[in-house]
Amino acid sequence: MVAPSSSDSARSAPWPSDWLRAMLGAFTLRALESGPSYGYAIITQLEASGFGVVKGGTLYPLLSRYEAAGLVRAEWRPGDAGPGRKFFALTEEGRSELNRVRTMWLQFATVSAAYMTEPRADTGEES
Repeated sequence: MVAPSSSDSARSAPWPSDWLRAMLGAFTLRALESGPSYGYAIITQLEASGFGVVKGGTLYPLLSRYEAAGLVRAEWRPGDAGPGRKFFALTEEGRSELNRVRTMWLQFATVSAAYMTEPRADTGEES
């Protein structure tokens, strides 16, 4: 698969959906690393970062599971000119989980990149 060019819309998902599904939890924790945010802002941040569109029907159940697991806490805040919003913030447990997953992912990405780019050893067998 070819990576998107800078002229490609960030709205198009350049990655196989199973890749995003596998990492969405970590990306969501990462989106909350700098402070509390709400679902639509997280979706917008992920899209602007090049991950394509994440649907609310995918993100909100994930945030609910993370809240039940103690990785995030939720708080309703009144809206300035409209309805209130549910903000999510990392807990200490969530921050620890983000750091754990980040470390593991970076190790996995390094091993994967090396494997995918190293010359293939000639085993003497036909492919």
